Amino acid sequence: MAPATASDLFLFALTSVAAVFCNKSASTMPKEEMCDAPPRNPENSAFVFVKPHANTMATQKMVREKLIFAGIKILSETDISGTTIDEKKLIDQHYYAIASKATILSAVDIPVPTDKFEMEFGEKWETVLKEGRACNALEACEKFGVDAAGLNAAWRDSEKVVKFGGGFYCGLVSVGGKGPLYVFNAFFMTMRSAFVGEGKSIHCYEIKWDPDVLSWESFRGELLGPTDPADGPEGSIRKAILDNYMELGLMSVPNKGDNGVHASASPFEGLAEKSNWLNRSVSEDPFGKALLDAGLSEQTIKEWSVDPRVEMPGGGKGSVFDALEDMDAKVCIAKLVELNELNMDSI
Repeated sequence: MAPATASDLFLFALTSVAAVFCNKSASTMPKEEMCDAPPRNPENSAFVFVKPHANTMATQKMVREKLIFAGIKILSETDISGTTIDEKKLIDQHYYAIASKATILSAVDIPVPTDKFEMEFGEKWETVLKEGRACNALEACEKFGVDAAGLNAAWRDSEKVVKFGGGFYCGLVSVGGKGPLYVFNAFFMTMRSAFVGEGKSIHCYEIKWDPDVLSWESFRGELLGPTDPADGPEGSIRKAILDNYMELGLMSVPNKGDNGVHASASPFEGLAEKSNWLNRSVSEDPFGKALLDAGLSEQTIKEWSVDPRVEMPGGGKGSVFDALEDMDAKVCIAKLVELNELNMDSI
């Protein structure tokens, strides 16, 4: 039997999507009988949360009303405390590409490009490891006896900071008479501190909607609004939080970092976020099940949920999340099938 082509896999993906919504098995459903009636587009599904700095009852109510008014169905709502976020490292998993070097991996496990390290810092990485002069940001706080703000200040004043890749930085840091130590992604501790600890929490919405009524691009660009709330269209969620922050009970003016609300950038990112924040299994999520039916393995889905760089059409590697941004569910599934075929040898 000849190997499956991209067009074969694309057709199987569409058949699988139709099967999910027609309650039929993709493996047994004939190509010519995908449904008695033409299948509608699979629904978009996403994960949205109010960030800790904006998490008031008034903000929750406003976000809820705007989602519903846009034709979005809220499947569930839940609060997650800052202590739980800290203990389970939920925010670390959420920002995995950055956090893996800051809080999750020890220095010995961080994939440091040894040639570039030696060229930039003038000594061998192996020697630094052997002498215990490198650590992640979380370990640096402990070694220096400082909090996130203290480490961030030392990072800004560090002797040298080198970028090894996207979201991958190393700095030679000292605090008082301690150090210097090679520290990775120290800036993440300030980002993390906004989410963890007593008195902090996020309010989460699990949502779905018809892409024929609201495209993903419109969901993010028009309903949610851009990263900087000041640039948002009137009526968008982030712009509304900025315009009404005092009435909503916020203690400071929202900005690009503290912009009120987070939302998934694609159906796949939504699946990854629900798996992380809600401990949802891939197979019990409709979008996850559609991917499994389309031929992706659960292992691949989990590995790609931390946004690795994979082979892209046309050559070269790129971010999985970036490749899927603003795609509606049907197109997103087809794109993931294409990426899966391209990366079969490395999976």
